Amino acid sequence: MDSFTHIALGAIIGDAYAGKALGKKAMVIGALAQCLPDVDFMMSLWLRPVDNLLAHRGFTHSLLFCIAAAVLLGLLTAQWLRSASISKKKWILFFGLQISVHLLLDAFNSYGVGWFEPFSHFRVAFDIVYVADPFYSIWLGIACLALLILKSNSPTRRNWTSVSLVLSTIYLLYAIYNKGSINRDAKSALDKNGIVYSRLLTTPTPLNNWLWYIIAETDSGYHVGYRSVFDGVDSINFTYFPQQTSLLTRLDDKEDLQKLKRFSQGYYTIEQREDALLFNDLRFGQIAGWSDPRAMFAFHYDLLHPDANLFVVQQGRFSNWNRKTVRILIRRIVAIRQTDGQ
Repeated sequence: MDSFTHIALGAIIGDAYAGKALGKKAMVIGALAQCLPDVDFMMSLWLRPVDNLLAHRGFTHSLLFCIAAAVLLGLLTAQWLRSASISKKKWILFFGLQISVHLLLDAFNSYGVGWFEPFSHFRVAFDIVYVADPFYSIWLGIACLALLILKSNSPTRRNWTSVSLVLSTIYLLYAIYNKGSINRDAKSALDKNGIVYSRLLTTPTPLNNWLWYIIAETDSGYHVGYRSVFDGVDSINFTYFPQQTSLLTRLDDKEDLQKLKRFSQGYYTIEQREDALLFNDLRFGQIAGWSDPRAMFAFHYDLLHPDANLFVVQQGRFSNWNRKTVRILIRRIVAIRQTDGQ
């Protein structure tokens, strides 16, 4: 999830857990605790882009880190805030709760989370919620603002906390339902089109949970399509992208390639664009692919020019977005099909 969501949720949990003892200081501690796993962003200052991809959401998002950090911070905080009359055990549980919630929420996105590092490099990714979904975060943001404004002894604070957590949780359950529905529709459409696939991945398009991006893997490439939960027709228009691994023969140094294959979990294509040899990680979708089925993929790494790949995951997510792109996205969400000239 995005940093805003973690901050707001951490502050709300902090207030509910220790607000009576610490006042609004509990919100600050909660926000910091919730954001702690994302300290790994600092590694981007010295790691190469491809190495940073594997480091981010790696060890600091593991169960081992959660346990170790909860114990250490719990003991230190109990010593620091002895006057709060909160036991060491409760502080350890507090930090354990905050970090584990962070790890769970991040697993709802496509990036993947290294829960089992350093013992296993397997990444957990549920592909249920986009990394920044305002329809999930808005309830937490409103409640966090209300808690900051209200007095520490206000009887309505608990109501704001309860309502925001209930509404955001309901939205997550709704997203899980959408995921199941889209999976069924995608499998049905693939069968009707006679497409034999080995793996299927479905994940939401940016900033919503209604329009979903679909990848069906075959022996030589991928069929990509889009499906709205409001679509009334059964068919899905798939566009085929060959994997084109034969283009890799011109690549001398394959170290970055092996790391990218691991990061992409096998969902990748190779593409020649002018003097660049691009590794496309399909999991992150296309740049406004609901408007242009042949659009460039958001995650693209130039294998021939590795120094040109700063902020590689972010470089394409919102490239070329404008008023028209957003309008087409909204129309596609509500199942109004794009026609020529629109």
